[in-house]
Amino acid sequence: MSEPFSVHVTVRGYETDVQGHLNQAVYLNYAEHARWSLLQAAGVTQARLIGSGVGPVALETTIRYRRELLAGDEVDVTCAFEWDTGKTFRIRQEIRKAHGTVAAEITAVGGLLDLKERKLVADPGKVFKELSVDPALFGL
Repeated sequence: MSEPFSVHVTVRGYETDVQGHLNQAVYLNYAEHARWSLLQAAGVTQARLIGSGVGPVALETTIRYRRELLAGDEVDVTCAFEWDTGKTFRIRQEIRKAHGTVAAEITAVGGLLDLKERKLVADPGKVFKELSVDPALFGL
């Protein structure tokens, strides 16, 4: 199995809390950045989604903090989609320090919202596959 898609991020000082740790909300920002970077790499832009009448929605997110991150730390944020039958999909992500130690695990459940009907589309994998120039990035 190949490595999941990832983006590199440097923890910035203004993202830390009074203890010098990466603020807990910023972990979500890093995860979101990796997800949108994967979509962009696959050719699925925000304009393309809206033009197709759909938009991604987050339904649930869980973060497990494993090791602290400090200003200046270099991390890679992974992103891997998991598909099942139905209207939702799962995204598994890790934030890894430069030497490979997992600092956080993020699991999200998402869907694609039909922007006119305001309901989840029946087969989000099919839509991503149709919109993508590289469906393999989605594991499709």
